[in-house]
Amino acid sequence: MRDSLPRIDDKVFRAVADFTYDWESWHAPDGRLVWVNTAVERITGYAVEECLAMPGYPEDMIAPEDRGRVADVLRAARDATTGEDVEFRCVHRSGSVRWMSLAWQPMYGESDEFLGFRTSVRDVTERHSLREQLRLYAEHLEHLVQERTHQLRALEQRQRQMEKLAALGQLAAGVAHEINNPLAGMRNAFELFKTDVPREHEHFELLELIDREIERISLITHQMYQLYRRTPPQTSDFSLTRAIDEVVYLSENSARQRGVILETRFPDGGIDVKLAEGEVKQVLFNLIRNAIQASPEGGRVRIATHSDDREVGVRIADEGPGVDEADLSRIFDPFFTTRQGEADAGMGLGLSVSRSLVEAMGGRIDVVNTPSGGAVFTAVFPMTLESTSSRDDE
Repeated sequence: MRDSLPRIDDKVFRAVADFTYDWESWHAPDGRLVWVNTAVERITGYAVEECLAMPGYPEDMIAPEDRGRVADVLRAARDATTGEDVEFRCVHRSGSVRWMSLAWQPMYGESDEFLGFRTSVRDVTERHSLREQLRLYAEHLEHLVQERTHQLRALEQRQRQMEKLAALGQLAAGVAHEINNPLAGMRNAFELFKTDVPREHEHFELLELIDREIERISLITHQMYQLYRRTPPQTSDFSLTRAIDEVVYLSENSARQRGVILETRFPDGGIDVKLAEGEVKQVLFNLIRNAIQASPEGGRVRIATHSDDREVGVRIADEGPGVDEADLSRIFDPFFTTRQGEADAGMGLGLSVSRSLVEAMGGRIDVVNTPSGGAVFTAVFPMTLESTSSRDDE
């Protein structure tokens, strides 16, 4: 039956090999190139004659970083092994680079003598590009998942914080109610005292400051009522640098008792803002008080400002031990304090209330540790905040 089949001329096999679409090469048992088809010129830009005369073929057509991989394949092929799908970058004569996939197999004669091996190279640039796109897409999806997971954890943390605040709200309303009664008596008595002091008195300005602070206490108690059903803050035009000076003045006695020096640095001309002054002063008082308490005796608390057209930042830096990395994510939680057991430790509400006040104005509080030691809290406020009345008028 086999003898009845017509004999195919060797030229036919040569034509099939020459016109195979892939880049085909035949090598002697020692690895020398014996034959290469015309597809090599389409893929690499080098003619068949150039390849046959090329020492070290096909090294010159391979990207330098992939030559070692292909050399390993050719060594393995000389040992009559078989393999496929080894990818490498081919450098075209024009300088362009494309991805190739290499396969190889041994060739044997009729008496099973090892005649050498053949290699077949296929252009897989498109496949590689699609695979790279898929990898990037998978990385993007993983990034999105991580981002969403982080957001969910933040929401869960915020929910736990709100649950703590809900408990605080009931306590705050009761405390505010109890404070309001003696506060009203203090205010009435102070008004009677103030009316007997002439404006020319050297300490009359201090009485004005005390009056404003009593008003601020009244506003704070009102905020305690509204802590979880807050109304938008009432705003006014005022000098932020003046407000800081007043808070610093009120904090000097506490600083002096602990041997801490308060330093301020403001730009010339001051900074004028339109915000809720009482709430701004409450935030700054809490942050400065914390900085004083964190500072060692002889330390300094530095208060500085910076601003642009949109926002203003008040930077408060201390020389204490800084905030432990484990505590950075918790310091704004209600009732959390790092000063448990100390005589002047508070309830852990200052930072929580401060952040609530700042965020209600559209700002934020940033905190970082400095390489030299100490922590820096920066309260960032918008330059202008619409008041409740202005929004209602619209």
